Order: sequence, then C-alpha cells, then structure tokens
Amino acid sequence: MRTLLLWILNAVALLAVTYLLPSIQVSGFGAALLAALVLGFINTLVRPVLAILTLPITLLTLGVFYLVLNGLLFWLASALIPGFNVAGFGSAVFGAILYGVIAWALSALIPNQKGMD
Repeated sequence: MRTLLLWILNAVALLAVTYLLPSIQVSGFGAALLAALVLGFINTLVRPVLAILTLPITLLTLGVFYLVLNGLLFWLASALIPGFNVAGFGSAVFGAILYGVIAWALSALIPNQKGMD
C-alpha cells in the first residue's frame, strides 16, 4: 500500500515541477503516473550502473557530475514517455533536482510503519 501511495505522490511531485518550471510539461495525471513509474524504474535499474561507470568523473568533479547524470536520466524519461516533455538539458537538470526535493518532501509525510508495506 505504501508503494502505491509513494507512486501517486511522485506523480504529484512531477506535476508540481511542471508548475514551477514552464519548460517541463506533462499532459495530464495519467502521463504523470506513467512518468513517475518510468523514472522509478530508471532510478532503480539504470542509475546504479551508470553511477558506478562514471565514478571516476564524479570523483574528479567532486560530485557535480552526479547532477548531470540525474538530468540525463530525467531527459531520457521524457524521451520515452509521450505527454512528458522537457525542453532542454538545463531544464532536465534543474527539473530533476526539483523533482527529487519535492518527492522527498512528500514521501516524508508518509509514516514508515513496519506493517504498512
């Protein structure tokens, strides 16, 4: 149940990002749900592999490259999902940061009880 609620809250976070950044557009709540699902899969499956592969660059840039990686994955999700558009790379990086902060804040509102999942 908690996973379903987190998925919905991530879609709400994505919709909030569209209101804060006009260069990111989502056509509706259904597209936001699909985008949140795809972003979750990308963050679970693709990001760890890329984080390990780009570890030397990330260390050389003192972690700044990780923001670039987040932006690229956010941009990738927009390329895969119809109804979710990101205007450019800068918008993707800033949108990924905002999405992460808003999703984290919304998920902090849900109690983490042992029997809830």
